[in-house]
Amino acid sequence: MSAVLIAEEAAARAVPLVAGVLGAGGVAVAVLPSKVRMRAELRKRWRTWALVAPVFLGAYFLGGGGTFVLAAGLGAVAAGEFARMAGLRRGDLAVLVAASVALPALAWLVPEVLDVRAAALLLVAAALPPVLAGDDRTGFTRTARTAFGLLWIPVALTGLVTLGETGVAVGLAVALGDVGAWCGGTALGRRGPLARPLSPLSPNKTWAGVLGAAVATALPLLVLGAFTFPLWAAVLGGCVLGDLLESMVKRESGVKDAGDWLPGFGGLLDRIDSLLVALLLAMVMT
Repeated sequence: MSAVLIAEEAAARAVPLVAGVLGAGGVAVAVLPSKVRMRAELRKRWRTWALVAPVFLGAYFLGGGGTFVLAAGLGAVAAGEFARMAGLRRGDLAVLVAASVALPALAWLVPEVLDVRAAALLLVAAALPPVLAGDDRTGFTRTARTAFGLLWIPVALTGLVTLGETGVAVGLAVALGDVGAWCGGTALGRRGPLARPLSPLSPNKTWAGVLGAAVATALPLLVLGAFTFPLWAAVLGGCVLGDLLESMVKRESGVKDAGDWLPGFGGLLDRIDSLLVALLLAMVMT
């Protein structure tokens, strides 16, 4: 059986899980009392999830072309948000957007070319705009930030194409892991050893949230028949490190969110930061 058909079957198996989670979540946010501080925010997030989940699964039903479009679209938008936060220029943004389209296309059509040769070309592409412009003041900083953006966004998103059925499981597990982290932090992260923050970069992220994410990421992997310890570790690592990584970028940039157009989340990077790291780790671990 081809990898495309296997990915389509994985998406089909995921539909009842997604429908059940969205249904239960919809009921939960609908009955929240008005005194709950985050009621409006949680309802916005549920509506966003209700729109995003069918798009994510639908891409896998469309085969390799669908996952290419999904990865390229996410990459182009996220690249724009990253470029604004990192203070990059038009030439740097052009490199990021071009890579966001080209790398998923190559992963779909000729995945064998994505090796060390591609990595070398990405490094050259990152340096090209400041070198050609003769930028001797911020050129190295721009090159380093662009190279980081290339690895963080388009390289990671090729995993949506190359991982196949595992990509379905990773995407859903990360989504539920973020919910589990919030629930764990809310329920167990007020006092005691689990209330300790993971990093000064994000004081609200506690060990209680890690515990909640650990449980919430394992469940969908088990339900979808995709659970292995390396994959679970990759997903949990993405849930823990992804948000901290973006917090580091945002703190240096002096912004609260990567954008303001995605209801309940801010920008696209605020929503997929964990997914990006999880995909990178999943490609390494599997």
